[in-house]
Amino acid sequence: MARLTVYDPPMCCSTGVCGPSVDKTLVRFAGDLDWAKGHGADVERYNLSRQPHAFVGNAVVKTALREGGSKCLPLILVDGCIVSQGTYPSREMLAAWLGIGEEARA
Repeated sequence: MARLTVYDPPMCCSTGVCGPSVDKTLVRFAGDLDWAKGHGADVERYNLSRQPHAFVGNAVVKTALREGGSKCLPLILVDGCIVSQGTYPSREMLAAWLGIGEEARA
């Protein structure tokens, strides 16, 4: 199965439940990542404010940031190639990129 790597913008946590209000998009995406892991996906996730070394240590991410600034975040890579920029993808998109079968998407 493919490797999914998520490069998040700076934030206090990736769950979306911290801070003054709940970010429903982050809650959904965190659940979708757990779902993908449960189906055997290899998922890594980095936060710019907590793991800046992961951003500067990856040439693809470094170039995307240089060209698009922070607007390119979140940046989603599959096997080292950018598949999404600036938005969190749906579960269906994750499934397609990771080769998770139709029967598991429900």
